[in-house]
Parts: sequence; C-alpha cells; structure tokens
Amino acid sequence: MKLLAIGDVFGNPGRKAVMRWLPALEEDSGADFVVANVENIHAGRGADPASVRDVLIAGADCLTSGNHIWAHRSHGKLLEDEHRLLRPANYPDPCPGRGVAIFTTTEGWKVAVINLQGRVFMSPVDDPFRTADEILEELGNRADVVVVDFHAEATSEKLAMGRHLDGRVAAVFGTHTHVQTADARVLSGGTGFITDLGMTGPYESVIGMDSAAALARFRSGRPVRPAPANEDPGLRGALFEIDPNDGRCLGVERVQRGAGGQ
Repeated sequence: MKLLAIGDVFGNPGRKAVMRWLPALEEDSGADFVVANVENIHAGRGADPASVRDVLIAGADCLTSGNHIWAHRSHGKLLEDEHRLLRPANYPDPCPGRGVAIFTTTEGWKVAVINLQGRVFMSPVDDPFRTADEILEELGNRADVVVVDFHAEATSEKLAMGRHLDGRVAAVFGTHTHVQTADARVLSGGTGFITDLGMTGPYESVIGMDSAAALARFRSGRPVRPAPANEDPGLRGALFEIDPNDGRCLGVERVQRGAGGQ
C-alpha cells in the first residue's frame, strides 16, 4: 500500500493548496491513505471546523497536529467531535481528543496513526519515547501498518525517534519546522523516515509568516505581531510504499507541488 503524508498545512494558502493538488496527487500516486498535519491551518495557528472539513473533503483520511492545535477557541469541541483529527498523545491528562487512532483502508488494511510531540526547544510535555512504547504495546496486533507524525523542533530528536521506532512501525515523519528535508530513506530496520515533510502553504514568506514582519522581529529583537503570508502556495510531503503484510516500508520519496516544485 502507499501512504501519502502532507506537511504542515499553513493558513488559507495551505488549505487552498491541499484542495488544488491533493485530489490529483492522490490519484496519480496511487495513495491508499493520506495523513495531513493541520495545526497551522487557521491563520497560521490552530484549526477550525470549516478548514478541517475542506482538507477531509479534498482526500485526507487522518489529520494530525501539534503544539498550536490549542490556539483556536473551538479546539476542545473540535478534537472531541472529529475522530479523524488527532493531537499529540504525550500531552498530560486530562486533555481533550486522542493521540492515536486506527483506520481501515478501502482494501481492508488497518492503519494506526500515532501523533507525538517533541520536548527539545518546545513546551514541556510527557516523554514521547515512553509514550510511543506504551501505545505500541497497547496496539498489539490490531493494526497492519503503524505510522508516526513526530511534531518536533530538533532534527536530532526526530532522528532519535526514528531510530527508537525502527523496525517497529512502518513510517516516522517529522513536522513542525516547515522546511522539507532531503533525507527521506528507509532505515535499517525497515522503517521509512524523513526528518521533516515541509510546509503546505505560502512560500513567499518566512516559514509561512509575512516576511516584513519576520524581518522586523529579527532585526529589532522586539516582539512583532506575526501576520500570515498569502502568496506563492506550495504543497510538500512524502510518499511511503509499505508492505501491509509485515508492516515494513519499501521506499520513500519526497513530494512537491507548486512554489518551485512540480
């Protein structure tokens, strides 16, 4: 089977990019299952019901998130009502929503998606490595394929998670930094890995934010209210080919559409 993972969908340009490119990309690639990270889809921070609905209609089967999912006022109800939207599993209880879910593809394969958040250079959360171990033990043999969205800042922590889960899950893909990395590969134990999927959003920007505002902040050292950019949309992600009979990855390739991509 083929699993398509879409990197951080940022603001209205990201939502439009998904609606524009995902249907054809899904058909052309033969993707059987699509995961998209939507923690920045509402004006760069959080997710709202209308935007989430648009991404699902465009073809996504599961939506993951990260530290910004809490920014929109509707997050609690949205996470409880929409079972296809996940939040990082290693947030301490009590916490709305869920961090792992099992889906069934049209071919009948069971796909488990785990959402985790890193701790290096980020707000304190529970240990993602221990949380991953606990979830895998709980899942047992209930899923044919297990994939992980690791929403983290440090490249070292992302690769460490890949090594930690190598041979135990089909794929580990990083999100959060909005810059697609060039290290897509299959690790020695059979787990597909990429440090970061990249951003689906406006590329005439500084990782999604208006360039002038970002420059003012860096040059002055003072807080400057961020403003989402709107130009030059692109889609970024990765396509994983997975053998559902043993849950191992056979190959990984980066995906690019628009903004200098294909």
